[in-house]
Amino acid sequence: MSDALPSFEDATDFDNADRGFLGSLVPGVVKADDGRVVWDNDAYEFLKAECPETAHPSLWRQGRLCARQGLYEVTDGIYQVRGLDISNMTIVEGERGIVVIDPLISVETAAAALALYKEHRGDRPVTGVIYTHSHGDHFGGVRGVLPHGTEEGVPILAPAGFLEHAVSENVYAGNAMTRRASYMYGVGLPKAPDGQIGVGLGQAASTGTISLIPPTVDITETGQEETVDGVRIVFQLTPGTEAPAEMNFLFPDHRALCLAENATHNMHNVLTLRGAVVRDSRIWAQYLDEAIEYFHGRYDVGFASHHWPTWGHDNVVEFLAGQRDLYAYMHDQTLRLLNAGYTGVEIAERIELPPALEKAWHARGYYGSLSHNTKAIYQRYLGWYDGNPAHLWERPPAELAARYVEVAGGAADALAKARAYAEDGDLRFAATLLDHVVFADPGNEEAKEVLAGVYQRLGYGAENATWRNFYLRGAQELRDGVAGEMVDVTNPEMSMALSVPMLIDSVAVAIDGPRAWDDDLTIDLVLLDAPTGAGERRRLTLRNGALTHRVAAAPRTPAGLTLTLGGKAQLLGLLAGKSPQELGIGVEGDPALLVRLLSYVTKPDPFFPIVTP
Repeated sequence: MSDALPSFEDATDFDNADRGFLGSLVPGVVKADDGRVVWDNDAYEFLKAECPETAHPSLWRQGRLCARQGLYEVTDGIYQVRGLDISNMTIVEGERGIVVIDPLISVETAAAALALYKEHRGDRPVTGVIYTHSHGDHFGGVRGVLPHGTEEGVPILAPAGFLEHAVSENVYAGNAMTRRASYMYGVGLPKAPDGQIGVGLGQAASTGTISLIPPTVDITETGQEETVDGVRIVFQLTPGTEAPAEMNFLFPDHRALCLAENATHNMHNVLTLRGAVVRDSRIWAQYLDEAIEYFHGRYDVGFASHHWPTWGHDNVVEFLAGQRDLYAYMHDQTLRLLNAGYTGVEIAERIELPPALEKAWHARGYYGSLSHNTKAIYQRYLGWYDGNPAHLWERPPAELAARYVEVAGGAADALAKARAYAEDGDLRFAATLLDHVVFADPGNEEAKEVLAGVYQRLGYGAENATWRNFYLRGAQELRDGVAGEMVDVTNPEMSMALSVPMLIDSVAVAIDGPRAWDDDLTIDLVLLDAPTGAGERRRLTLRNGALTHRVAAAPRTPAGLTLTLGGKAQLLGLLAGKSPQELGIGVEGDPALLVRLLSYVTKPDPFFPIVTP
């Protein structure tokens, strides 16, 4: 992003963010049953003041918009609760009750949002739920609107592939992703002008109980129509955009268009800083273009799962066209420069948005950024390697750092040179040089403090909220050590939603390969309640340190151990350390093989260091 900003005199976003306000939660705090605070929107009261020197004025403006909290009327019969989590919960009134769209991250915040709606609109039962896509901030609070025992007969709609993607994203790389998410969202930073002021897409992620009720109705194609509690809905599938499974949809009788998270009031991530599979910005742009044409003339308001609505058909079209052009331009220009021989880092330094997009507030890089999005597009097509042989077999960070410091004349000289770069305003290279000093000697407290100061200055100047949070969390960790705050993404319902193959895969990626190199064993799991038919036999093979598995209907050789399980719950019990006897599992063969297999399973450190080796 360039330094050119849209006009701060344009109050359209503020007018739209305040439109339809009915009331707020007072105080704006949500607690768990044990009294623990899982959401505190009142902590952002400081954003009402003028922007200080410790924040980018554009990001401060976005924070002021996102911190608005309460129940808002979108149009007749459609309401949104905003500011009670990073995402919005939308409520559509039906004939008998209400259809809830995206019940936030946590059970506690979703329940508070529903209570706020009922306070102003009356007590109506939940008669339907819609998950717009497969990210946790759009389904995790579902038990807050449908407690156990109340879901019977309530349709739950989601795009095809939702369940697989919803539960798999945090399984295979879950530990590393969760650790990095604590940086991305500024977990542990004080909510203050010199601390966490939001994440651009919203203010923060709630930290309550995560739940999941599997969908009962799959949306499998664009044009599919469903009626829930008398509410007509027309769907557009948009897989591979902001999420692997996602959908937009129209309420034709309300003339309202839900845009899920495909079009929000900022540049989104092609690849999040917490880590994920790289998204396809080309497909993203194409589906936005399809939405413009497919729904044309059938709505007067567009709303999304984050931020505030846009009113007026032509205004929504202009907004969607701008978002379409944003992702298309990033994609195509990255490919143009890539094919001209530029690397991802070089492209990120060269690329600029067209003036019309630079002047659009909704295209600013508060959550995604032009810099890291173009690198992500490069990664999608060419991967990590830029073609330069010098980068093919580099030393790992700590070893590389020691050699850089040696070349610089030792730690003292490197530190002095880094200070000089920082004083001259070259904070980016100062951070690079200081990072080498710290990785070469993590006990060098002076270097850590100087680097923390550089990170702090970089954070204060960042327009992107997630960059700010990464810089400030890095500074905090250098000064105070690894913090103990983590978002808990575990929940029995999430585990039960995993398929048996996914559960086995989660074990496979935790096997300590070197310790298991010399072992060779086979275990058959006979699943009496398998979706493919009772008695499905799945063979697990551990060989050369790799755990593989396949369906083995008629195995050529017997397994060393066969376990007959009545259900997935028993498999979860085994993985939790219970014995087959405790769980009532049938055993044939050598039970010691299971003990051996599980002995190789490691548990990753959820607090591994990031800014030190």
